[in-house]
Amino acid sequence: MLVYDDEFFMRQAMREAQKAFDADEVPVGAVIVINNKVVARGYNQVELLNDPTAHAEILAVTSACNFLGSKYLPDATLFVTVEPCLMCCGALHWSKIGKIVYGADDVKNGYKKYIDISTNPTLPFHPKTEIVSGILKDECAEMMKAFFRKKR
Repeated sequence: MLVYDDEFFMRQAMREAQKAFDADEVPVGAVIVINNKVVARGYNQVELLNDPTAHAEILAVTSACNFLGSKYLPDATLFVTVEPCLMCCGALHWSKIGKIVYGADDVKNGYKKYIDISTNPTLPFHPKTEIVSGILKDECAEMMKAFFRKKR
């Protein structure tokens, strides 16, 4: 069986982010992987759905839970192009997702703006969730920068 690495799946998330970019949404994309297979995808659809909760992570979690018929994702890994916001962290906490891999930091809206991770590095996620950051961070950050340059 071919085993893919974090960069492979982050590129899948970047394809989702490109869909958001093309739809004039903030370009965040996410995929959820179990056993080396993508089981769910999502990209920001806040404008399309007129819904402030329609973030890539939440749409991907909902899709994965529906696909699996479960409200918990302990064996899953979320790959998301940008550091999750606090709202998404709450959804990820309650999903009990096993691992979160994100690309670019989000100093303006990411969870680390609000939480001191030096005292408890898993906060605000489930205590068993593993966190990996910085995968393809430059490419992920550049997509966000290009989007906001286009807006100015």
